[in-house]
Amino acid sequence: MSYKIIVDSCGELTEELKQDGHFLSVPLELDVDDYHVVDDESFCQLEFLKKVKESPNCPKSACPSPQRYYDAYSGDAQRIYAVTLSEKLSGSYGSAYTAKQMFESDFPDKQVYVFNSCSASVGETLIGIKIHELEQAGHTFEEVVELTEQYISSQQTFFVLETLETLRKNGRLSNLKAFVANVLNIKPVMGSTPDGQICQLAQAQGMNKALERMVEEISKRTQNCAEKILAISHCNCPKRALKVKEQIEKIMRFKKIIVLETAGVSSMYANDGGIIIAV
Repeated sequence: MSYKIIVDSCGELTEELKQDGHFLSVPLELDVDDYHVVDDESFCQLEFLKKVKESPNCPKSACPSPQRYYDAYSGDAQRIYAVTLSEKLSGSYGSAYTAKQMFESDFPDKQVYVFNSCSASVGETLIGIKIHELEQAGHTFEEVVELTEQYISSQQTFFVLETLETLRKNGRLSNLKAFVANVLNIKPVMGSTPDGQICQLAQAQGMNKALERMVEEISKRTQNCAEKILAISHCNCPKRALKVKEQIEKIMRFKKIIVLETAGVSSMYANDGGIIIAV
């Protein structure tokens, strides 16, 4: 294997990517009171959501240690790419970069690059797919890095959640302007800033209207759809995700649309019923 793509567990991998052999997931860890879980294949979404619902406290996540990343870098691959969730939202990028410095010191003949996704969830997934496509096309390590960074700078992430409480309590909405209280059933349409922070794009009354507004925002902000892959991640709401997919297909023609279930970290922030989209 000449190259390896490491994605932290906030980025969901399709079954095809899991079986590919070039991809590896590095898990974050989650805590709800005394309930502790590693965000890997052992993660049970329904059990986790039940624990979150029952607890009066906010769930928390812990990023992978540099040693975890170092171990993931090890192996036969000469070219190693790591994709982490936004540096503005987690310490995962810092851990991956520290591990890169350690690993390159020990193995100077190998090349390692850490991508700050400036996104999360399926935003990371699409970045991993882009790296894979570029490697398969025969690009050099330097070309893969440059073209992937260009892709990241053009990528957009959108989401609508039933509740923003977990994001708020964990301090992830520090730059968000105040919006109408939940008692009025106002659902904000959220997005990512170019540097990977969370912002509010729009709002609507009720979940269905908010999802429709999100699709409008995607249409307004996305060009050259036929050349792009769009990814949808849902937290325990497959019918809602498919409905959004159908709405998108009515007004936009993407090269491909992927629908995935949120893994552990994304489930923690999206909460039951949340929808995340990246393109």
